[in-house]
Amino acid sequence: MNASRIAERGASYALQTALEPTFGTSFDLLATAPQGVGKLRELILSLALRGLLVPQSCSDESAEKLLTRSRQHCTHQMEAGCTKREKSALPVTNQEMRFVLPKQWTWCRIVDTGEYVNGLAFKPSDWGNSGRPIIRIQNLSGRAQDFNRTTKEVDASVIVRSGDILVSWSATLDAFVWSGEEGVLNQHIFRVTPSLLVDKKFLYWLLKGVIRELAASDHAHGLVMSHINRGPFLAYPVAIPPAAEQARIVARVEELMRLCDALEAHGRLQDEQHARLVATLFDALAASASAEELAENWQRIAAHFDLLLDRPEAVDALEQAILQLAVRGLLVPQDPTDEPASKLLQRISMEKDLLIAEGKIKRAKSLPPITDEEKPFELPAQWEWIRVASVGATQTGGTPASNKPEYFDGNFPFIGPGQITPSGEILPPEKFISELGRAESAVAEPGDILMVCIGGSIGKCAATPFPTAFNQQINSIRPLLASGEFILTAMTTSDFVSAVVSTATGSATPIISKGKWDLLLLPLPPLAEQHRIVARVEQLRRLCAELRGRLQQARVTQSRLADALVSAADQSPSC
Repeated sequence: MNASRIAERGASYALQTALEPTFGTSFDLLATAPQGVGKLRELILSLALRGLLVPQSCSDESAEKLLTRSRQHCTHQMEAGCTKREKSALPVTNQEMRFVLPKQWTWCRIVDTGEYVNGLAFKPSDWGNSGRPIIRIQNLSGRAQDFNRTTKEVDASVIVRSGDILVSWSATLDAFVWSGEEGVLNQHIFRVTPSLLVDKKFLYWLLKGVIRELAASDHAHGLVMSHINRGPFLAYPVAIPPAAEQARIVARVEELMRLCDALEAHGRLQDEQHARLVATLFDALAASASAEELAENWQRIAAHFDLLLDRPEAVDALEQAILQLAVRGLLVPQDPTDEPASKLLQRISMEKDLLIAEGKIKRAKSLPPITDEEKPFELPAQWEWIRVASVGATQTGGTPASNKPEYFDGNFPFIGPGQITPSGEILPPEKFISELGRAESAVAEPGDILMVCIGGSIGKCAATPFPTAFNQQINSIRPLLASGEFILTAMTTSDFVSAVVSTATGSATPIISKGKWDLLLLPLPPLAEQHRIVARVEQLRRLCAELRGRLQQARVTQSRLADALVSAADQSPSC
């Protein structure tokens, strides 16, 4: 057994043993549920802060005596001008007591636990490249690694040193322990100096738990950005154990949180290993060069089907493998009586000439012949390699001139890349143009295939179900005589999307011009086989969708059961 597996079993067993009185045989369900370890963390903290994680000791000095001494000390500090004056905490009423206190615990309010100093509102003129870092919420949450710095003189109360507790009370609601260089506190963050009532580490965990409760309550408000007002925050009632029990709670919580870390690390490793295994097996399946090799590769997958396809993303990989097999001629048998693709290409060319003569499409540039070196793999008999522009009429979108208001405020749909989804759907348009604007725009008819040709979503494609104009970030093709469904299938394979990306230019913003897009290769089977392939792909994709739906529903059910378990344990009365 490898070291990671031993570590994971040890972590799981230790957590299960610690929480067995609460969950019994339900621990595995909770630990493996979506975000299950996160729920375990919340539960551990909730149990700890209600006196249900470590035993009480009659020999501990009561928290009530500790609270009295701490309040006296705080009063002296305020009278001496050493700390900011705060209103005295009001007694906690019976209605505010959220659970029955363990012996020797006491109720008080957050204001009793320490001094909470808010940061400063720095102006851009205060920023610079030297001086102390200005600690912002995004620096605490991990959203930003870079700091604004300042040489501005500030009060000592807003200088942050390693080990200080910081509470973010706007947007990201959480408590943190600062571990960086000496810095200056930005607004919307409290720097916390613990009172004599609480151990510093215990206060950190207490604040984590309190903020979780406040974030889920009416105290957290704001339509765009949640925040907690200082007054209600400082007045929030909290339960405090004796000092000796605080130390025992901290030791136990930190031990169990380390075990949670180990479980999460093992879960990430399992996910990575599973993803690599799925990718390896399905890539091999998709790259099968013959029916015999396909059968052999499928047997490897079938032997472990339930293990491999136990999560929706694995089904996504299987679906992509199906598409790859479809365009390699390995999904349905060939029929030698089918009209070969070469004859279909001749008829497509004649259809193009007719449409050009009628003025319905423009004549495109001649396409260069396809060399053997360009062909990615060998095709079945009667198939042909073609360039994109060979199979239909292509165009690039455009946006009507913004200085002509008569082009806008109409009823004709106008879409951009945002309306093309990764799953191959066209969302309802958000913009509309007039009939004059339509006449000046590239227009796609139902069944035309649109592909994003620029930016981070390059390669997304879908067939439009309605007539629409589209902007310059999209290329389109209207297949002629060939099956549009088959062409769309070929364009959604990872091979084709990879060709789009590798052909694109621009490192920061990749872009593929229509000229280069026209030259990309597609495999073309006989028309009759195209229809057989499309029917088979649709059947298998429906099965994939059903399997994905069952897996997602199972995850939802498991998550709900885990929530119910945590809720039941969290609401159990204390002794």
